[in-house]
Amino acid sequence: MTRFIAACVQVNSRDDMSDNLARAATYARDAHAVGARLIAFPENVSMMSFGGENVRVAAFLENEHPGLTFFADLAVELNSTLIVGSLHVKARDEDRVANRCFVIGPDGNIIISYDKIHMFDVDLANGESYRESKTFRPGDAARVAETDYGKIGVSICYDVRFPHLFRDYAKAGAKILSIPAAFTRTTGQAHWHTLLKARAIENGCFVIAAAQCGEHPGNRQTFGHSLIIDPWGNVLADGGTDPGFITAEIDLDRVDEIRRMVPSLQNEQSYKPC
Repeated sequence: MTRFIAACVQVNSRDDMSDNLARAATYARDAHAVGARLIAFPENVSMMSFGGENVRVAAFLENEHPGLTFFADLAVELNSTLIVGSLHVKARDEDRVANRCFVIGPDGNIIISYDKIHMFDVDLANGESYRESKTFRPGDAARVAETDYGKIGVSICYDVRFPHLFRDYAKAGAKILSIPAAFTRTTGQAHWHTLLKARAIENGCFVIAAAQCGEHPGNRQTFGHSLIIDPWGNVLADGGTDPGFITAEIDLDRVDEIRRMVPSLQNEQSYKPC
């Protein structure tokens, strides 16, 4: 299918999983009612806990995760492909958890899962400090989901700052890049739109980026502004700062058109590193 409606669900997840899931599903059903059949959710969609111990307590083994069962059932209900931005999944061999994205088909089966590779370990000028690597185990593999809507390159949040990942996805045939996030308000105001546009333009891909918004436990603030961007860098839909959903028509023929005009994937040259 080369032309379809995609949606981003934007939520303000907190520390009540049942409430978080119910709110996300409400927006997904609303998006489905206006034609969306590829529906993306943000990072931490089922839970935004504060503190490593709270995250670990609220995590589940994959085959026992109530959030995964919930979204599998929702995919069947809506007969749609869902990109579940991330759930917190226990690892069997260590205390840290995986921040794991799932792409689920309309039959409720998992197409692929992806563990966030790049950990948000930063110290911002305003005093904000994050050490995701203390709580989350980084992934070690890129994953492309082969769906009814073409190949989708999957990432999570801070991954967006590592452009080689998305180049690899484009070279592997992806025409859509999924970048679910819980971007901080500080970094979002400075960089979110610019980074997402760059990933779209340099790879000739659509970008679908579902985002968290608002205030969360632990005084954390996220930026919102879920975005759907075309391969030319045009913003097709922007979710603003409140919970809800956005939709846009995706025409994958536009990817081919733009890649013919600016064939950067073919023009790439090898070089000696410095």
